[in-house]
Amino acid sequence: MSLVELFAKLRSEASKVVVGQEEVFTQVVVAFLAGGHVLLEGVPGTAKTLLAKTLARLIHTDFGRIQFTADLMPSDIVGTQVFELDAGRFHLKRGPVFTNILLADEINRAPAKTQSALLEAMEERQVTIDGTRHPLDDPFMVLATQNPIEYEGTYSLPEAQLDRFLFKIIVDYPPATVEEEVLRRYHQGFNAHDLDATGLVPVIRPSDLPAIRATIHNTTVEDGILRYITALATATRRSPDLILGGSPRASIALLLASKTYAALQGRDYVTPDDVKAVAPPVFRHRIILRPEAEIEGLNADAILRRLLAGLEVPR
Repeated sequence: MSLVELFAKLRSEASKVVVGQEEVFTQVVVAFLAGGHVLLEGVPGTAKTLLAKTLARLIHTDFGRIQFTADLMPSDIVGTQVFELDAGRFHLKRGPVFTNILLADEINRAPAKTQSALLEAMEERQVTIDGTRHPLDDPFMVLATQNPIEYEGTYSLPEAQLDRFLFKIIVDYPPATVEEEVLRRYHQGFNAHDLDATGLVPVIRPSDLPAIRATIHNTTVEDGILRYITALATATRRSPDLILGGSPRASIALLLASKTYAALQGRDYVTPDDVKAVAPPVFRHRIILRPEAEIEGLNADAILRRLLAGLEVPR
């Protein structure tokens, strides 16, 4: 099965459960296949948890969830050493981070010390407990959620943590027609807590990932595309509307995401349109607007559109 056919099958299966989130689902799949993590921002009730559980089912992997709260401790995430009286020795009680797809629900409700417990796992694919390194299984992906409206009792994610997410995806309210279809499905007996009854069929298995990654890795990127990506990153650093622009890590993320997106479209080369398609979720959490720009009503996506419009498109 080609990568295009695989992607079409993923979307077809996901549509049994998730309604009207085609673009969001596409971006999540791109991030997963690129080996990245995703920050999902949206109000409660927009199927973010359902999306994460569906993805785990479709790739036939383990799923774990952590509900972040103000009293959550780092050991609640990574685990701790527990002494066994009978055996007279310590053993590791693994935390929920030891999974394949981890949903970090409302990640900004935990203080920075607890948020930072995920940093090593997200970047190094390992956790260190009492000086001992414990590698995580492959694949490993963090899907974190946060509410953009409710700020009381929350802690903003530091830039270092935000930079570990390949994508920041905005999950908006569904259109009326989509919401009507959601209601129809629930009326007909759909239960989001019983995915077994939906007939979801796994499409990807972990053993398939090396071949998929090889296909993505071999996607051709011309020098003009590399210059285009570099020019966008440089433009964010020079923009008068921004305090902080994208780092070289952002450029690398944009390259990986563009190659993955192109491969899913059935091409073995990257086009400028591929770069434009994934630039917003790559950059929107890595740039900081000046107060004057926010007063003018601008947001990260509007500034990125303006910067992309001012770049020379490679031919």
